[in-house]
Amino acid sequence: MGSPWKALSDDNRRRILLLLKKKEIVTPTEIAHHFNFTMSGVSINLRILKEANLITEKREGKNKLYSLNRTTTAELARFFDDMYDYKLKSLKEYIENKERKRK
Repeated sequence: MGSPWKALSDDNRRRILLLLKKKEIVTPTEIAHHFNFTMSGVSINLRILKEANLITEKREGKNKLYSLNRTTTAELARFFDDMYDYKLKSLKEYIENKERKRK
């Protein structure tokens, strides 16, 4: 399994994830048309996202359908929530203490 952090380092892959968030399920052809990517470029990016467990692949006949892996992406979101929550709480405490000193 690849690193989700490495997979997210590329602008195009982040754009694909945002598209999957909006559309829920897409084919590689839809991604290629939406972003004006080559099919080989789409294939490489989807492989990296899939190896990082950020997307899921489902076969429907000859078509491959891709969707966001909400479990993995939720874990990443929780990481950022935890990281920034501390800083926001610290900022709130700083402002509240500063206001108390003024009174």
